Amino acid sequence: MVLPNQKSFILAVLQETLAHNPEILLQKETLVLLMKRIGASTCPMGTAMSLVLMKMVVHGTGKVERIMEKTDTGVVGQGWVVNLWWEKSDWTGYKELGVEKSGKNAEGDSWWETWKEVLHQDEWSNLASIERSAEKQAKSGTENAGWYEKWWEKYDAKGWTEKGAHKYGRLNEQSWWEKWGEHYDGRGSVLKWTDKWAETQLGTKWGDKWEEKFYSGIGSRQGETWHVSPPGDRWSRTWGEEHFGNGKVHKYGKSTTGESWDIVVDEETYYEAEPHYGWADVVGDSSQLLSIKPRKRPPGVYPNLEFGPFPPPRDDKPPDFPPL
Repeated sequence: MVLPNQKSFILAVLQETLAHNPEILLQKETLVLLMKRIGASTCPMGTAMSLVLMKMVVHGTGKVERIMEKTDTGVVGQGWVVNLWWEKSDWTGYKELGVEKSGKNAEGDSWWETWKEVLHQDEWSNLASIERSAEKQAKSGTENAGWYEKWWEKYDAKGWTEKGAHKYGRLNEQSWWEKWGEHYDGRGSVLKWTDKWAETQLGTKWGDKWEEKFYSGIGSRQGETWHVSPPGDRWSRTWGEEHFGNGKVHKYGKSTTGESWDIVVDEETYYEAEPHYGWADVVGDSSQLLSIKPRKRPPGVYPNLEFGPFPPPRDDKPPDFPPL
């Protein structure tokens, strides 16, 4: 038997879960009704409940999605944990797997994380692509500390690949950030970049960044390391390399303290023209995603024959970091 205050707490946790998942808001009354009917089970670890929801979503375009969502809710001591899983598919070949987890312990430490894996298939070219992404966030309940992380990987069957991550953290008076990205066009062109920086409440700041671009043995690298003191004094050192593809490399740089160099040297050019983990690898590791059964095309529903303007270029810049 579940105590009344435990039921109220579980209901509050479920409502919070629904608030963070707008796509299932229409099922809110159903979920609450299910919770009231099945109640919850008690165990030595606390109170736990599991709900499974199957639903169909029919869009105005005739697109039909099948969604399976499983929510586990647990109350442990003075804390709580909520886990949500889902699967999606439709007749166009779209498939999706996802997980969302959140919790809070008796000390007030809270966390939230989600990951998603998606298969797309273009209706006209039949080109398949797979995307993976994740977000994680945690916050301390006893001190001014927390962190946030977002990463993504995108692949298509022609070898186009993009990977990247944004990270942010704070521990009392110090904060730090990190961003990096990799882009491969599948034809030998590659772009990589990294940007890291940190600061303290006293005003000290420092950072480091670099970028490289290559194609057919020709390309460039450049970067900067910098530091700012509390009074505002800034020091920096910038550097660059030009690779001509003939065994010659032009190296140059300077700093705010008077350093400088500008030379041409005999040096081999090395860079990764292909990702170490690509399309074949991600397909081999996506058996659960690929095993989701697609739906049959509804009668009278066909691909859109209205050719609009070309889609905008890919812009995968993630949103700003959320507050911790």
